[in-house]
Amino acid sequence: MDIERLVTMANDITDFFHGAVSADEVASSVATHLRRYWDPRMRKQIIAHWQAGAAGLSESAKQGVAQLASQLPAGRALSPER
Repeated sequence: MDIERLVTMANDITDFFHGAVSADEVASSVATHLRRYWDPRMRKQIIAHWQAGAAGLSESAKQGVAQLASQLPAGRALSPER
């Protein structure tokens, strides 16, 4: 998938959670959403993009992707989670 589309999607998810949960919970909610609902290939791409500088990601989206990356052992971003 195009990384620009993934960035837009991650930012949109972040915007949703800004209105749905407290400011302290946004990053963890984003990480949980990405882990549960994104295809493993999408998770791999957004984590790689974050590691390469995270261009275009909002600050909260960056924090959510960082949490996602820290929650997944090496290689786990490729495995489906259900």
